Amino acid sequence: MVRYEYVSPEQLAGFDKYKYSAVDTNPLSLYIMHPFWNTIVKVFPTWLAPNLITFSGFLLVVFNFLLMAYFDPDFYASAPGHKHVPDWIWIIAGILNFVAYTLDGVDGKQARRTNSSTPLGELFDHGLDSWSCVYFVVTVYSIFGRGSTGVSVFVLYLLLWVVLFSFILSHWEKYNTGILFLPWGYDISQVTISFVYIVTAIVGVEAWYEPFLFNFLYRDLFTTMIIGCALCVTLPMSLLNFFRSYKNNTLKHNSVYETMVPFFSPCLLFILCTAWILLSPSDILEIHPRVFYLMVGTAFANSTCRLIVCQMSSTRCPTLNWFLLPLFLVVVAVRFGVAAYIESILLHTLTTAFTLAHIHYGVQVVKQLSSHFQIYPFSLRKPNSD
Repeated sequence: MVRYEYVSPEQLAGFDKYKYSAVDTNPLSLYIMHPFWNTIVKVFPTWLAPNLITFSGFLLVVFNFLLMAYFDPDFYASAPGHKHVPDWIWIIAGILNFVAYTLDGVDGKQARRTNSSTPLGELFDHGLDSWSCVYFVVTVYSIFGRGSTGVSVFVLYLLLWVVLFSFILSHWEKYNTGILFLPWGYDISQVTISFVYIVTAIVGVEAWYEPFLFNFLYRDLFTTMIIGCALCVTLPMSLLNFFRSYKNNTLKHNSVYETMVPFFSPCLLFILCTAWILLSPSDILEIHPRVFYLMVGTAFANSTCRLIVCQMSSTRCPTLNWFLLPLFLVVVAVRFGVAAYIESILLHTLTTAFTLAHIHYGVQVVKQLSSHFQIYPFSLRKPNSD
């Protein structure tokens, strides 16, 4: 793999001064999940590296995504008249989702338990979380799917963006306040979805065809919960935390430009992707929804990871992500007309390129920080102890 140092010397120096600061006020997390995780973490051997726990949880999320991609490739499996996803698959999805959520909750506790907490561990955890967003949302979509009883692929595209912006809000807060305020929606959504997967296996997807209340369908409840959680919980709490920091004169950035720069790349990504959907001569989102979602989620994750590096190292967030350039060129090509098969090739090529580039970024950043802190990322042994 080509070596490239993504983390600058200034950022490495910033990591040396970094101290973890987070606030969790979610009752579900504080009174139920943390006591549960405190018990679970004792099961793990003390030689097990926290980053290995983090990565295992991420792989389970990706496995669920691939599992649903096999049994529900075009999101029609839950629609009436189509072959449904087997019940045992929903049970597996529910168990693996909860296990992944549990691993994400105990990795930090394992780090403190083994006295192996490092900035790399936090960056690795939150970086993978940013990429997990798309896998998690797209997998959940298979419960309702599209069709007469489901949600359109464009609505799911917009819901995906609601989740993505909800995620980046927490890191935007930390970029400006120095404190990570853990969002309530994450714990609630993970527990709820794990439960819904199991319920789906028991009652069947046909149960979600029926109205939840009067003419209010379960698909509408699904949409309302995502939007409602973002608008009524995540956004107000983020703005409140930001305002408190402003009032206490503890903001890390004084200008409006510097405060808002973390949103530039995600917003432009949203504009370009939406333009592609609306200008597409072949209705690309209808034809390749899963690939399009993955392209969006991967590009978003890369921008978010770069933001996390900056907020942890107290350096300036880059204005734009280079991923936007090839995406812009593709949108221009689509605007001036391309054949349907060419547009499909462009989408798959761009998604592959983004995925490989993001993996390269992640691997190189981990290597750089591992070398800087003189640690092995997936082992508790020290390099000088060999």
